[in-house]
Amino acid sequence: MKLKITLLFLGLSLAGFAQENLTYQKPSKSILDLADYQRAPSVSMDTKKEYMLLSYRNTYKTLDDLNQEELRLGGLRINPITNISSTVTYITNLKLRKIQGQNEIQVTGLPTNPRISNISWSPNDKKILFSNTINTGVELWLLDVASAKATKLTEATVNANLGNPFSWFSDNETILVKMLPKNRAALLDSKKDLPTGPIISNADGSKSQNRTYPDMLKNKNDEINFENIITSELYKVNLNGTTTLFKNADMYGGESFSPDGNYLMLTTIQKPFSYIVPLGRFPLKTVVYDKNGVPVKTVNEVPLNEIMPKGFMAVRKGKREMAWRNDKPATLSYIVALDEGDQANKLAFRDEVFLWEAPFSTEATSLIKTPQRYSNIIWGNDTVAIVSDEWYDTRNTKTYLINPSDLNQKPIVISDRNSQDIYADPGTFETKKNQYNKYVLAIENGNAFRIGDGYTKEGQFPFIDEFNLKTLQSKRLYTSLYKDKKEDLLEIEDFKKGKVLVQIQSKSVYPNYYFRNIKQKNSLTPITAFKNPFESIKNVSKEVIKYKRKDGVELSGTLYLPAGYDKVKKEKLPLLIWAYPAEFKDKSSAGQSNQNPNEFTFPYYGSFVYWVTKGYVVLDDASFPIIGEGTTEPNDNFIPQLVDDAEAAINAVDALGYINKKKVAIGGHSYGAFMVANLLTHSNLFACGIARSGAYNRTLTPFGFQSEQRNYWEVPEVYNTMSPFMNAEKMKTPILLVHGEADNNPGTFTLQTERYFQALKGLGAPARMVILPKEAHSYVAKENILHLLWEQDQFLEKYLKN
Repeated sequence: MKLKITLLFLGLSLAGFAQENLTYQKPSKSILDLADYQRAPSVSMDTKKEYMLLSYRNTYKTLDDLNQEELRLGGLRINPITNISSTVTYITNLKLRKIQGQNEIQVTGLPTNPRISNISWSPNDKKILFSNTINTGVELWLLDVASAKATKLTEATVNANLGNPFSWFSDNETILVKMLPKNRAALLDSKKDLPTGPIISNADGSKSQNRTYPDMLKNKNDEINFENIITSELYKVNLNGTTTLFKNADMYGGESFSPDGNYLMLTTIQKPFSYIVPLGRFPLKTVVYDKNGVPVKTVNEVPLNEIMPKGFMAVRKGKREMAWRNDKPATLSYIVALDEGDQANKLAFRDEVFLWEAPFSTEATSLIKTPQRYSNIIWGNDTVAIVSDEWYDTRNTKTYLINPSDLNQKPIVISDRNSQDIYADPGTFETKKNQYNKYVLAIENGNAFRIGDGYTKEGQFPFIDEFNLKTLQSKRLYTSLYKDKKEDLLEIEDFKKGKVLVQIQSKSVYPNYYFRNIKQKNSLTPITAFKNPFESIKNVSKEVIKYKRKDGVELSGTLYLPAGYDKVKKEKLPLLIWAYPAEFKDKSSAGQSNQNPNEFTFPYYGSFVYWVTKGYVVLDDASFPIIGEGTTEPNDNFIPQLVDDAEAAINAVDALGYINKKKVAIGGHSYGAFMVANLLTHSNLFACGIARSGAYNRTLTPFGFQSEQRNYWEVPEVYNTMSPFMNAEKMKTPILLVHGEADNNPGTFTLQTERYFQALKGLGAPARMVILPKEAHSYVAKENILHLLWEQDQFLEKYLKN
């Protein structure tokens, strides 16, 4: 029997609405030909760039893939039968290829009907671990690179409920694996077991602004089941398949070997659990053991973290971000908030970085205090490290050069900029693996190297800079000057010879990998040759257009015209705009463009590009900045800026002579859906709109949403004005509302769409609601995606084109 979905439609009058029972549909041929394609494999290369692993996936999941047993506990969604996340997209085949060769080698010995995930190269790049999921659980498999042969190491007893379930020991012969406890109890059925009492939560008077998280624990049975699914025994598994118990059962949340392999840091999840925050904020205990499993030191204990100060720069008290220093044998680094994690406490320094050398017989030593919130550190060697901090409210980020061995040397600021100013981005420091197989700052002859995206007013020109660590001066080594292609600089392979791994694409040429020698002009060696799966749109017109909002803010968007469109006769076609609002603190950054017309045209369900084959003009990724300068927050003027963005986009395409201004539709997903509902409510610019998986009542997210840090009770007028639900009586424009039945995104519960549709229906607005079965915030099942495309096509044909 065919599965059915429920589609609700409301006509132009109350008498016109009815529930509609409809089986899955497929879109018209031109759209189906683009949507039903074979995905190219993903590529993973070894450190030495001798071999590449090609991983093949199905283009989509099926509804049957989603129709599995599922537990939603503590922010997790897992399959309790197989003990792995229910959201995993599996690899279905593996091939190997020598990078200098041409022949792809099919991996032999793979399991029947493989469902592969958690791929991990060995430290010496000679072996590859992966998990395989069967109907009863998760197995551990090993792939020998030289022979391209796979063998099974364990039965289906691996516990992958918390992600990657294994780690390599440094000997390349042993793996630390999470296994299901041998005496594991059966899960409780919350629906059948009678409760022994009510569910009670307390507020002790402390203020805390928690987002509206999905999939939280709800009762005692959930707690018991949660503990059951995350509890593992740790085993040492040898490549010959022998297994030895390493640590008894516990709720292991993280494992990390020291760079020299002599110590193992284990973090366990503790009780009490929480019903209002996910497992990442549950109590934690971190203990360092030697490689034989003997405890050395308890290095951190974190209490339950339900109470957090307000603001995006708020962090918890105590030690956080504890990790091994990559350039030392066994030294931990960690951060402590000097402002107690509360951004309202104004101090000269916000964070302090500490170092703690194993076996931790002495106290930790201070490395650096940061004026803003610590962001990250790139370890180099005894005398060089790169530290960054940031502050959201000002959008400022700074980068410092420090000497870890001489604390008398003050940090040197080498970058101080607006994090949203992409034109001023100096690039990211390049790293390479050291003797411990850990990534550290790449240093050659006193120089570090930065790879930048190269966004400019004139276009995108990626670059490589040499940065002298003594003079602090940069020297440009290479700039990609393509104007008809897009080149991504991925990794420097040989600093002396100038060998760089790059990816090159154009609007009609699929992205492929190459080796470029930046010291030899036009030296380019192809590595892959993936074909364009979307030949039917290779001749569509594609360009990035730039235009201005009426207040002078520069905007941009990628404009598509149907293949063969006559730019001289200029037939007036309907226009589709796809967008997503973004918040900025200054007009200059808001006006910068990161769009490249030479990026490969990759149609997917998350855009309107399909409809260029059906006689529509499409403006994709249109700029919709929301700006709040100085003490003004972006959302203080959200609606008028949103309308101005839309008006500018329409006028820009209309000025080119391509469209009928009375036939314009707007679409968006998530916060983009929120944008759509507001534009249809507060303007007359659009004939219709498509809103997918959005939130429409901001009072249901009272402690902040998107980039809003203030709570509802501080600025109720902002929350109410921005909520389409609160203004539903103003809606007169047809809207297609789509939502996944099992949305797992904070704030965009499926209830948001259901209640908004109910309000529109009751007020006589023209609306149609489609709830896609089993789908989360992003849609993955082929049946649902093809039906979604059909729904959108029918809706646009009715309310826009005709």
